[in-house]
Amino acid sequence: MYAALFPGQGSHRVGMGRALYEASPAAKEVLDRAEAALPGLLKLMWEGPEEALTLTENQQPALLAAGYAAYRAFLEAGGKPPALAAGHSLGEWTAHVAAGTLELEDALRLVRLRGRYMQEAVPVGEGAMAAVLKLPLEEIQKALEGLEGVEIANLNAPEQTVISGRRQAVEEAAERLKERRARVVFLPVSAPFHSSLMAPARKRLAEDLAQVPLRRPRFPVYSNVTARPEEDPERIRALLLEQITAPVRWVEILRDMEARGVKRFLEFGSGEVLKGLVLRTLKEAEALSVQDPDSLRKALEVERA
Repeated sequence: MYAALFPGQGSHRVGMGRALYEASPAAKEVLDRAEAALPGLLKLMWEGPEEALTLTENQQPALLAAGYAAYRAFLEAGGKPPALAAGHSLGEWTAHVAAGTLELEDALRLVRLRGRYMQEAVPVGEGAMAAVLKLPLEEIQKALEGLEGVEIANLNAPEQTVISGRRQAVEEAAERLKERRARVVFLPVSAPFHSSLMAPARKRLAEDLAQVPLRRPRFPVYSNVTARPEEDPERIRALLLEQITAPVRWVEILRDMEARGVKRFLEFGSGEVLKGLVLRTLKEAEALSVQDPDSLRKALEVERA
């Protein structure tokens, strides 16, 4: 019994997915479909330049394609479907593709629009995000009291929380947090994601998502908004929109999975960010990544042991 995890923004790298494309017919099929849906995507994923791949509207479909390709390669090689699944922010969309809630091509087009709308919601330079390390959530909440324009965006690990909002407010929050001996790292992002400033993006995406059919997932997928598995297609539709402005409740998701008996977590796609968050949050958990043929073999060996 394992849970499948799918990464969000920041896990991309030039070359992502290429080794699995060359080694796995299932991954090749996924990535060829992604290229047909969004021509030029594979060249961008494999050759860059990194600045172009990092752009939100490019990075989101690239991560989705790489994550689903890795998952399909795992199944093709004999891996079983997960008991539960979750994705971090953008990764929730990948999880729903893996679960059959959304068609790959529909999801790719939607997350490209999602990225574009999120970028356009706030002029470049006006928003900011910062990771707050080595300080519990309760202390962070106290430090933000009475400060407008900054919100908690991601609850990634017990002592790793991300704040988001207007740049000036985030900078003021950072000073308050440093006074409480937190380590604050500003993130290299182009917009204040998972804050109320993303409301225009949520409204624009609603019109596009309304045109796309959603099915009941083959296995439960957690919502970043509720931190619970959701299976009703219309509720999933509403939560995917709400997710744009709501915080990512990752710690609660992992702990709820553990409470349901999950001890092994497999991260599918590029990077090992979620693997690290699992190990920092759950003391008894085992976490592996699947992103190339070598890591795929290791995951299969563990599953079969």
